[in-house]
Amino acid sequence: MADVTEIPSDTALVQPAFVYIVRCADGSFYTGWTTDVERRVAEHNAGRGARYTRQHGPVELVWWEAQSDRSAALKREDEIKRRGRRYKERLIRGGVKGLATGR
Repeated sequence: MADVTEIPSDTALVQPAFVYIVRCADGSFYTGWTTDVERRVAEHNAGRGARYTRQHGPVELVWWEAQSDRSAALKREDEIKRRGRRYKERLIRGGVKGLATGR
């Protein structure tokens, strides 16, 4: 019988993550990250998402961007949140160069 060996942590599979922006019913934007964009938007609309979207929903997905992993997604989410509404509007319109967007 062969020994079962563990995969070393440095070669473990990394799950891709996504940063997304949704437009709330009142026109405001919410930025978040997830490993499954469709599921997360459905959670927001079912009242199981962030407190902000529960108060401002329903939401509509308007933009998303793939990231290599959770850490990269968290950093990108923070960057987008710090940049403000104008930056988000430019992302949604596709006006920020060099980014792989879902729109």
